[in-house]
Amino acid sequence: METKRLESLKQIADGIAAQFGSNCEVVIHEVSSSRMDHSIVYIVNGHVSGRKIGDGASQVALEQMLDHSAQPKDHLSYLTKTPDGKILKSSSIYIRNSRGLVVAILAINYDVSRLLMIQQTIGDMLETDDRVQTEPERIINVNNVLDELIDQSVALVGKPVALMNKDDKIRAIQFLNENGAFLVTKSGDKVAKYFGISKYTLYSYIDANKK
Repeated sequence: METKRLESLKQIADGIAAQFGSNCEVVIHEVSSSRMDHSIVYIVNGHVSGRKIGDGASQVALEQMLDHSAQPKDHLSYLTKTPDGKILKSSSIYIRNSRGLVVAILAINYDVSRLLMIQQTIGDMLETDDRVQTEPERIINVNNVLDELIDQSVALVGKPVALMNKDDKIRAIQFLNENGAFLVTKSGDKVAKYFGISKYTLYSYIDANKK
């Protein structure tokens, strides 16, 4: 990311955090596959989610890294949940370069956990634009994304690894590939070990449908 753009975003992040106080976390993610494990380049009030500069991508950032050409709309006023149970009111704003490609994400996360206790008196503050949302989206660090995706791949197949045949494992591994699991550093080693196969077999399973 250009230094000038980053400095401008830092200024905006500081301003937002100052306006809303210590319960408002503001995060700048650099969208680049090379920064998958350390996409956070700036964060204010990181105690809200327990993250810091140099931490890995959130699920929102990971999804954008999977498709750099995607043109998502800003995701505004939705609920997220931290690993320790805090409920946050969040917004993700996509920052584009001169070619229209997303190069950064400015994320605002306001801890509304205490406000939920008096929701009736401040209903307008907690009202979200996403009327169909029933559960808060989880904030997941990239260090946990791979484990989450592996669990999802096993659930997709519907049986434990010990009972999986070759076709089952191919299905699970291709799910991981399609959902960006192998963008995580050293994920190949972990996935191969988990499914009890060699790295060579892993790559052959990834390419199975292409053949």
